[in-house]
Parts: sequence; C-alpha cells; structure tokens
Amino acid sequence: MSAPERPVRALLIEDDPWVAKVNRALVEAEPGFEVIAVAGTLREGRELTRALDPELLLVDVYLPDGSGLDLVRRFREEGRAFDAILITAASDLDSVRRALRSGALDYLIKPFERARLHEALCRYRSRVCPVEPRFTQECLDHFLGHSGEGILPKGLDPRTLAQVREALAASDCFLSAEEVGARVGLSRVSAWRYLEYLGGSGTIESETVHGGVGRPAKRYRLRGGTPV
Repeated sequence: MSAPERPVRALLIEDDPWVAKVNRALVEAEPGFEVIAVAGTLREGRELTRALDPELLLVDVYLPDGSGLDLVRRFREEGRAFDAILITAASDLDSVRRALRSGALDYLIKPFERARLHEALCRYRSRVCPVEPRFTQECLDHFLGHSGEGILPKGLDPRTLAQVREALAASDCFLSAEEVGARVGLSRVSAWRYLEYLGGSGTIESETVHGGVGRPAKRYRLRGGTPV
C-alpha cells in the first residue's frame, strides 16, 4: 500500500459565515482536498495567503474591504504559485473577463450545484502536472483545459468521457472497466474504450492484476489517487 498523498491545501475567502461553512463542507467532502483556513475579508485573505501559502484559493469577488479579483491579480504579480476558483454572485461580463485575465482556473456563480464545484475541483486536479517529463499533445490539451471534443476518436462522446472521469475521481482506488461501466451506465467494452483514451492522454494510470482464472485484469484510477 502506498503512502497517502498530501491533500491539496485550499484557502476559502468568503465574507458570509453561513456560505463559508457550507462551501468549506463541500470542498472537504471531495477526496484529496482540505480547507486550511477561512478568511472573511480581503485583508485576512491577503495575510493568510502569505502566511500559509495555499495551493488553491476559493475566492468571492465582493468582499467588505475590496474585490477578490484584485487579490488574485496582486498575488499573480508577486509570482506566487497557486490556482484560484472564483465562487461569487458577480455575474457581469466585466468580472468574468477580469477573473480570466487574472488567471482564474474557474468561475462559479452563486448559487451553484454541488456537481459544478466537483467539476471545478476535478479540473484543478487534472491541471496538476503529470509525472512524465514531457507532454503528448492530447495530455497537453487536457492540461490546458481544452474539451477535446474535436479530437475525440470516432464513437466517443465528450459528456460520457466527463462522466467516466468523474466516476474515477469519486473513487479512492483502482477500478476495472466493468466497475466504471456500472457506475456510468456503459458496457464493459465501451467503458474500456473511454478508459484507454484517458490513459493515452495521460489523465489516468492503470495497473494490471494477475491471478485467478482467465486473462490478467486491467484497473484504472486518476493520476495522483491513492491505491487501497
């Protein structure tokens, strides 16, 4: 059994205590994430970020003493290594553009579905650089957040591909094609095709299990997962 991988250290910056409590619970319900602190103001967020050096910021735009967008931009200018997800009621085009120009990884408009936060956190995990020292084009496209719809092999559907990836993200162990198919509603062969595609893009890794009757079985998990 491998040693557990250290969780992603996230800082939540949200001025509404009830919303902060709910969002913290949602983030910490995701495998591999922990909220190391919660800030209620821009000043607190600035101080905690510099003191704790989190890997991921979940930031509201409208804060009592300023804009969360300015905080993200300032830290980018300082050269800090982090990713940011904006979770905010700000839905105007200018805020969205400023967030993207500041390097925000994702933008969630309140109120949002839990599945949407799950997708954002999965996207963050997929942006963690693969173990391989060099990219294939498919792996690089996934790392940059391209949907890949235009480069999917014939017969693969982008929505089903996302469901297969989410099924793997929800598990803390390797899964067989049959197990993934059961969770997504696919046949074993169809699930295997999606899994092999993800393996070729560098998104997932696999292990071959020997023993028992029949051919060796192949099992899969997202990169960075912890086998059990």
